[in-house]
Amino acid sequence: MSPEESTELPSIQRDATRIVNLGEWLFRHRTITAVPLALAILALPPAASTPSHTWLVFGAALVATGEGVRLWSVRHIGVISRTRSERLGPLIASGPFALVRNPLYLGNIMLWMGFALSARLLWLAPIIVLVLGLEYHAIVRWEERLLESRLGATYLQYVSSVSRWIPGRASRTPEPAAPSHPWRETLFSERGTLIAIAIGSLLLWLKSQV
Repeated sequence: MSPEESTELPSIQRDATRIVNLGEWLFRHRTITAVPLALAILALPPAASTPSHTWLVFGAALVATGEGVRLWSVRHIGVISRTRSERLGPLIASGPFALVRNPLYLGNIMLWMGFALSARLLWLAPIIVLVLGLEYHAIVRWEERLLESRLGATYLQYVSSVSRWIPGRASRTPEPAAPSHPWRETLFSERGTLIAIAIGSLLLWLKSQV
């Protein structure tokens, strides 16, 4: 190892540790961090030249798609998706988790982008992708370290087969037992997000009437 490498490695490790620590904090406070995005969507004026009905349809479709991804994911992972602690369930590699490792976060990004489009804030959509992408990247780095420390080789095999962010073909690795949860349980677990979508849609409609 060269002198340059020996002095740089600790810095890299410190940076990785900072990201992991930040990810843990963001994971525990991920509901609060969404407040500025909601305020921006509700408070910022839309572009006057943007056709309202066209983007309302596109936005609503993206919100529905994002929530569909979330429901599909929650049906496989269960109520553990709502935890704010380090509590872990079994490794889930079925359903959307066989295509991408973080479908819930991807669903969230689609939800927020859909609301931005519905509010005719087209310029805000890429900013949302950037902000949430950075936030979720830090959270995922913390989650991955936690999962690797607790699940070991089983998790590493899953990581080697399924992409972190880009959906691909279903994994061919043996799937641990992960039966789908009943729809009633899924909807109950997801009730907070469904209520938030309904309230957000109502507030956007009221905004459009002002």
